[in-house]
Amino acid sequence: MPAPRLRTAAVAAGLALAAGPLGACGDRPPEPPRAPAVATSAADAGGMAALTAAARKEGALNAIALPRDWANYGALIDGFEKKYGIEVAVENPEGSSQDEIDALKEHRRDGTAPDVIDVGAGFAPSAARQGLLTPYEVAPWDDIPDEQKDPRARWYNNYGGYVSIGCDAKRVKTCPATFADLRRPEYKGQVSLNGDPTDAGAAFAGVYAAALANGGSYDNIQPGIDFFAELSRNGNFIPVESTPATIENGRTPISIDWDFLNLAYADEFRRKGADVDWRTSIPFDGSFAQYYAQGINKDAPHPAAARLWQEYLFSPEGQNLRLGAYARPVLMESMAENGTLDKSLAEKLPTVEGTPTFPTEQQQAKAGRTVDRNWAKAVRG
Repeated sequence: MPAPRLRTAAVAAGLALAAGPLGACGDRPPEPPRAPAVATSAADAGGMAALTAAARKEGALNAIALPRDWANYGALIDGFEKKYGIEVAVENPEGSSQDEIDALKEHRRDGTAPDVIDVGAGFAPSAARQGLLTPYEVAPWDDIPDEQKDPRARWYNNYGGYVSIGCDAKRVKTCPATFADLRRPEYKGQVSLNGDPTDAGAAFAGVYAAALANGGSYDNIQPGIDFFAELSRNGNFIPVESTPATIENGRTPISIDWDFLNLAYADEFRRKGADVDWRTSIPFDGSFAQYYAQGINKDAPHPAAARLWQEYLFSPEGQNLRLGAYARPVLMESMAENGTLDKSLAEKLPTVEGTPTFPTEQQQAKAGRTVDRNWAKAVRG
């Protein structure tokens, strides 16, 4: 872990103690708390108590594209509302990462914009470059690995998972375990993605994983596009966005999606007694892991609530709620070290061989441009 960095407030306090009482020799009083809209940490806003009071006064949080069955957002929203008495409104729950960025632009100053976003890793740097996000360091900032956060604190990863292949064993005789398996004629009309890779992070990751399985690399996603073009030509790939509803009604019996979603869907189907036997495999021929990033709207209508929401998502409570839905918390390592990790939940995660590596921001941006340019023509003809 990187060495902890002293925060401005802590440094100021230390200097004041060392200097003794204020006198007439040019000593300066501590800086007063800043307004939540410009605060870059809870300490900068006067501490957690002051930030919480300001957020409760606002009384609301605008979110977007947060399905309740995605990475335990249902429990997170309920927990935040109960703990702080702040109502969370979710616009367009089934929206994509690109929809979130578009909403930041379209409603920038009309009071209806999202306060916060949750986007695929390739979308967060883009939003930051466009000046849409404001810097903010959550309390455990120093424990977030350097490669999982923006050095200027405009975005920071919160949870992640591995690309997996979900399959309904009641509708598919032999479930596929690898990308190579998906070429088999028996899977005609059965293979889907969770969205369109030009605007959905989960689908984009599926194409990236397929590229790694077919001679591509983080620098070359084109083999993944070619793979799905082949599946489209032979009729295996269908352009239907996979959801729990399409799985249950049999439209998407094979879905390439995050492991935390596929595993949670299986639990959901069992709880409701659905006629689905949903099984999950992490393909060894295209192992791809990624995180989802959080960010605060630069023009957030509820700036205090936006910052308090981030503190909640990165708290032990929030991170363990992620784990309860099979999503890997970004603070998992530090929580294991300090004893706040729920070990019983961690033990339920599927075993994955090797240590994951991640594409750089530049590689993701290049891959995104390639997908934007070539996906529609290759897959839709």
